[in-house]
Amino acid sequence: MRPLKHIFLLVLVGAFFIALASCSGKPKKRIAAPPVPVLVGKAVRQDIPIQIEAIGTGEADSTVGIKSLVVGQLIKVYFREGDFVRKGQMLFKIDPRPYQAALMQSEANLKRDMAIAQNADEEAKRYAFLVKKDYVAREQYDQFTANAAAQNAVVQADRAMVENNRLQLEYTSIKAPIDGKTGSLMVHGGNVVKANDVDMVVIDRINPIKVSFSIPEQQFEEVKKYARGGTLPVEALIPGDDKPEHGALDFMNNEIDNATGTIRLKGIFQNRTNRLWPGQFVNVVLTLGTQKDAVLVPAEAVQASQNGQFAFVVKPDMTVESRPVTVLRNFKQYAVIANGIAPGDTVVTDGQLGLVPGAKVFFKQPLAGTK
Repeated sequence: MRPLKHIFLLVLVGAFFIALASCSGKPKKRIAAPPVPVLVGKAVRQDIPIQIEAIGTGEADSTVGIKSLVVGQLIKVYFREGDFVRKGQMLFKIDPRPYQAALMQSEANLKRDMAIAQNADEEAKRYAFLVKKDYVAREQYDQFTANAAAQNAVVQADRAMVENNRLQLEYTSIKAPIDGKTGSLMVHGGNVVKANDVDMVVIDRINPIKVSFSIPEQQFEEVKKYARGGTLPVEALIPGDDKPEHGALDFMNNEIDNATGTIRLKGIFQNRTNRLWPGQFVNVVLTLGTQKDAVLVPAEAVQASQNGQFAFVVKPDMTVESRPVTVLRNFKQYAVIANGIAPGDTVVTDGQLGLVPGAKVFFKQPLAGTK
């Protein structure tokens, strides 16, 4: 057993010296990391519009609820609900016969009282002559004069009654006060309508139409500054449709909503093809002016970190560096850069997850304008 122990100790000692010799040798070279495949884009300089984007809703330029001003039976409706109507177009007809009779009666009363008033005037004139000759007492003259004045007042009241009855008769024909589109019909032929009761129909004028939208109060000063130079253009884009409607800023509210920190604006659009509709949600783009020589990079190049926004820039030796950037706003598929990127810089747009500063890269696709 002792020779075996000696052999085992010799093996351990030999292994120790071999390990010691391997540790005292030169360190092995680190294997370089392979280049990371990335997609890239170029930073460019160009003039771009200064725009504010928001979500807006369509609003009728004018809304009128049609009510009857007289009581009566509705005998005819001249349109179908949902029709477009013109100002002055006949909408409803209420039975006019009671009002025609009232008008005829008031006209007859007027003629009767005019005859009585004429006779009273003649008597007053005769008594004026007689009182000068002292043929009658002054009291009789005053009585006939007062009677003539009273009869003339009756005539004036009759004229007013005639005009009122004529107006009531006109109210039996209800016409559209504006151009617009009719809504749901709330009454039908045969119904008895009351004066100033429910809306018989509502008309919305949608040519032109307004689009209401809100912007943060931080952007309001900029809007006011550019609005002093004239009318600001507004675009309304229907979701799923790439053809915008063009209009102009028409209204800025007179106060900021303290609950939301926003202010309401409205744009007006001619809407000749009726693409915009009251209550419809649209994407609104308000153009304030033009920013000269803006630096643009693809929006995908800008990344976020705990220290702020940054982008990977590819250097001539095909390594990358991380640069902090300040983004003013987005314009279409680009980010507008205030600082950190210069025109002509090559920025990484895809593959950032595999990058660290100093990493080698290669382009998965050739950069435009290169081989």
